[in-house]
Amino acid sequence: MAEFLREFQFANPQLLWLLALLPLLLLLRGGRSKAPAITFSSLTHLRGLGKTPSAALGPFKFLLTLLPLGCGILALARPQTVHTDEQIQDSGVEIMIALDVSLSMAIQDFRIDGQPVDRLTVAKKTIREFVGGRKSDRIGLAAFAGRPYVASPLTMDQRWFNQSLERVAFNQVEDGTAIGSALATCAKRLDKREAKSKLILLLTDGANNSGDISPKDAAKLASTLGIRIYTIAIGTPGKHNIPLPNRQGMVPGVRQEFDEATLKAVAEVSQGKFFMGQDVQAVKNIFQEIDQLEKTKLVVRHLSEVTELFAYPTAASIFSAVLGMVLWQIMGRRLPA
Repeated sequence: MAEFLREFQFANPQLLWLLALLPLLLLLRGGRSKAPAITFSSLTHLRGLGKTPSAALGPFKFLLTLLPLGCGILALARPQTVHTDEQIQDSGVEIMIALDVSLSMAIQDFRIDGQPVDRLTVAKKTIREFVGGRKSDRIGLAAFAGRPYVASPLTMDQRWFNQSLERVAFNQVEDGTAIGSALATCAKRLDKREAKSKLILLLTDGANNSGDISPKDAAKLASTLGIRIYTIAIGTPGKHNIPLPNRQGMVPGVRQEFDEATLKAVAEVSQGKFFMGQDVQAVKNIFQEIDQLEKTKLVVRHLSEVTELFAYPTAASIFSAVLGMVLWQIMGRRLPA
């Protein structure tokens, strides 16, 4: 019912003002003039006459006239339902996100509401916010540690993407940082896509130490496919304690290994950009900047399906008019007593 009311409208709503005339007609009809006075010498001849139609129908007589008029006005106003559907013909941008899930991403060097949180939590939160503002883009996710795996294919279903992002965790593959292999996996997913703009967003906190292809070679491959790469180094430099899986303790005093030179080279080769995110706000600002740099240009096709409903008040007008005539004949006219 709610959906019907949202889609309901009148094609000629200005004609509905005519309905205001109906109560005016009723008021004018209700006014009484002075009763004429005629003197008869005898009532003998009048006793044989039956009741008039007006007397028999009483107040319903004028109602039987107003009802067809009201329904007729509604029909002229053309009630209808309009269902509009949007079809995105060209999403413009397709994005693969390469997310580092090596154990160093468990370092708690960020804070949210004063509470320490790990790098992966901050990355997930920011990715969700970024994806939430790109409703018309296809976005996929590749997680990687010692090797990459596709957590979500390219999709416009944000609910599915967020569920896939939530399932990403540590220890799903062997530990390590295979940046080059992750970039190659993302590039393969974007290859042969017909989008006008193809992007890879790389979030990592380490240096490449695993995989069969170097980050620079992967970047060159992506560049030949028309793919830009934005690289984000997430975390703070210095020594950190790395939590072990299943709360088995800590690896103390591990020095952070940011390979800024390689990440900058990867971005430069692919005509992208390098960012450094050392706190929650900085990471958020990075994604907002990327969002501005890669605005989606849409070609949207609007389809409207109009269902005319004027037949219903038209039928009601005809039915009430016929009913009025029938009642007039049956109830209004009586044989003389």
